[in-house]
Order: sequence, then structure tokens, then C-alpha cells
Amino acid sequence: MLQLYMITIVGAGLAGSEAAWQIAKRGIPVKLYEMRPEKFTEAHRTGLFAELVCSNSLKSMEETSPSWILKQELLMAGSIIMESALINRIPAGKALAVDREGFSMYITEKLTNMKNIEIIRKEIRFIPDGLTIIATGPLTSEALSEELKEIIGKEDLYFYDAIAPVIDADSIDYSKAFFQSRYQSDISNGDYLNCPLNEEEYRRFYEALIEADRLTPRPFEKLKVFESCMPVETIAERGYDTLRFGPMKPVGLIDPRTGRRPFAVVQLRPENKEKTAYNMVGFQTRLRYPEQERVFRLIPGLERAVFLRYGSIHRNTYLNAPRVLNNDLSLKNKKETFIAGQLTGVEGYLESTAMGLAAAFNVIRKLRDKEPLIPPPTTAHGSLLRYLRESNPVNFQPTNINLSLFPLSDIKIKDRLLRKKFIAERALKDWEEYLRRVDE
Repeated sequence: MLQLYMITIVGAGLAGSEAAWQIAKRGIPVKLYEMRPEKFTEAHRTGLFAELVCSNSLKSMEETSPSWILKQELLMAGSIIMESALINRIPAGKALAVDREGFSMYITEKLTNMKNIEIIRKEIRFIPDGLTIIATGPLTSEALSEELKEIIGKEDLYFYDAIAPVIDADSIDYSKAFFQSRYQSDISNGDYLNCPLNEEEYRRFYEALIEADRLTPRPFEKLKVFESCMPVETIAERGYDTLRFGPMKPVGLIDPRTGRRPFAVVQLRPENKEKTAYNMVGFQTRLRYPEQERVFRLIPGLERAVFLRYGSIHRNTYLNAPRVLNNDLSLKNKKETFIAGQLTGVEGYLESTAMGLAAAFNVIRKLRDKEPLIPPPTTAHGSLLRYLRESNPVNFQPTNINLSLFPLSDIKIKDRLLRKKFIAERALKDWEEYLRRVDE
């Protein structure tokens, strides 16, 4: 008798592997498509599942950090990705680094031998009918990308991302900054926080930026970068004053300390409603992470800046999530198709895994004719999903897990370490309650 496959998963990266594992272990048949080794992307080198194409680090294991909270939630949910990571862990201080080959081999073998999973090594060029999870990652094939364009609209599928750094609001020196929007007459209030620079401060910053060490793009990342997302260091290379006519232009702003227009200014835009984090407007960059800290801390007011997210520009296919995805990660225009992994608009190995798990839970509920079950925003999974749901679609950018995503307005704890501990404890308590309801 022909077995009925109720759920199809396209892509056996981190998200697809996690989704297949979560669904199959609940006794539901899965058909898992992976085009490698029949067809490779520019980044992959093996046919193994969950291949780590960049770093072999799954980020911090420092207790109470946002990354640690996400790891704990995945462990509590029985994640195969975290299971393999801990089995294949190698020494790396406070980071969770893994033996790259051992990590992927473990997952490949587990899924290959898993009851209820049929693995098909074939490129999928069109979205299958029926309940489907698309987890093809940042290097989705051209054919499937074209299919997605037809469903969601060409303007809502991106092929690069330009991400500016995000700064912890508590680490900003507000005595050196001021709130004001351009050409706003009231200089006591405004949507932007401005860090003004005089001529000497600008010169020192400019010279450090020009000389800073930066990442060299890998071959598959060498794409045309539009003028609107040019790396800040590339703009600077065009001439001493180009930044002052670009992201650092002071036009329409008055420094209340001097009553005059600054020589240059860096604008910070709130990253969330609570204003606990600020985005450095126009500061997408290829600088290495330590260099971002060294150079950007030369900006007045950011001398002690804590970076919740570093800036980057790289090849990455992703959707305009707030515009095209439902709360449960299904497409608004094709509700039997769910999106998982980096395609949703998250950044990072475990963030992708988390979206694979979330898609799996909700596709199962769809199969059982139950309403979607969305984790509370106090959890790491829920905070990522809220970001995808509530971000402004006009300037949507991918994100990794960071403190600014968690609801913070109701927390009155001033001590930073105690506040982080409270956030972590609340997250895991709420996640435990959520997991109790997943299979109800």
C-alpha cells in the first residue's frame, strides 16, 4: 500500500532538519527533500544535513544571555540540533562550538534512520501542494525563488541584507546626544537620538573607519550592493565629506548645547517600542566585529556602547515577513505553505532552528484542524516571532536573538545582571507552559 505523506519539507538545513525531527517523532509521516548532492549551492560542500557553511560556533553559552535562553528553550523541546551540538561540542570558552563534520553527520544519520521520514535527494523547483514547510535557507535556488516571487510579489523577496548595528540604550551617554527629527522646531523631543560630532571628532572617526579591518566577501556574496545599502566604510572611501552628505549629514538638526548645526551627526532610531535599543541609521558595514566596537565607540555618546547586534552586508534570501507571513509562519497567500529558517527573516544557526521548530508545531496543528499556538513574546521563540510579525515592513531587516526583542517595559529592575536573570527565568517558565499545550 502506498504510504500517505501528510507533510512535505523542502530543505534539510538546520530548520528543515529540526522540523522533520519534531514532526516525525510525533508519528506523522514526512517527505524530506534535499537537492544536495545532486545540486550544490555556492556555499555548501557536502551532502550532509544541517551543514554549517560559515562559523562552527553556535554563539554564547553564558547563562541568562539571550542566546543561552534560546538554547535552553530548544533543549526543553527536544531539539535534534541542540542534541547534536552538545554531543559534538569542542572547547571554545563560553561559546558553544562544534565539530563541524561530526555535528552534521549525527543529524544526517538520525534523520536517515528515523521512522516516518522518507528522504528524497532532488531539487524542488515549485512549491508542492498540501501541507508544506519551505526551509531552503539564504541560498534558495533560483527556480524556487521565482516561484516564491509569483506567490508573494517580487518586491517582498530580498536577495541581500544590509544590517546596521543595534546599541543597548542603557549604554548610551545621553549627556552627549539629543532627541530631534530633521527640521523639527521642538528640539526637546523627536523620533531620533542624535550623536553630534565636531570637526576634530569627525576627522578622528573618519580616519579610523578608513583604516579599519573588514571582512572580504566570499564568492557567493559578491553581489551588486545598491546605493541605499552601501557599506558605511565604502561611502567614506569616496571622499572625506561623503559621509557628511550621506548617513552622517547634519542638515536640519540643531545641537541644543551649541545652538548650531553640528559638523556631522550619527542618528539612532529606536529598535522597539520600549526604546531599550537603538539602530545606527545607515551604518550597515563589513567591518569585523571587534573593529565595529573600536571605531563606532569613537562617536560621542557611544564610548561605552554595548552592541546587541553587529552590522553586516551579505547574500541572504529572505521574505518581508511582516507583510507576507501569518503569525504561525504560513504564507498569507498560500496558507498550507509554511516558511522556516532564515527565509523568515531571522539571522543565525539557532534562530533558524527555532523557526523550524515553530513552523513544525503549527503545521501539525494545521493538520489536526487546530488553531495556531504562538509562544508568548516573553520567550526567545516568541520574541523572534513577534519581531517578524510586528516590524515595520518598509524597513524590515533580519535579526538574531537579542535583549531588545524581549518585552522590557514592565521590568523595573535597574541592575543589568539581575534584569537579565529575571528575563531568563520568566522566559523559561513561560516556555515550559507553552510546551505543555503544544500537543494538547
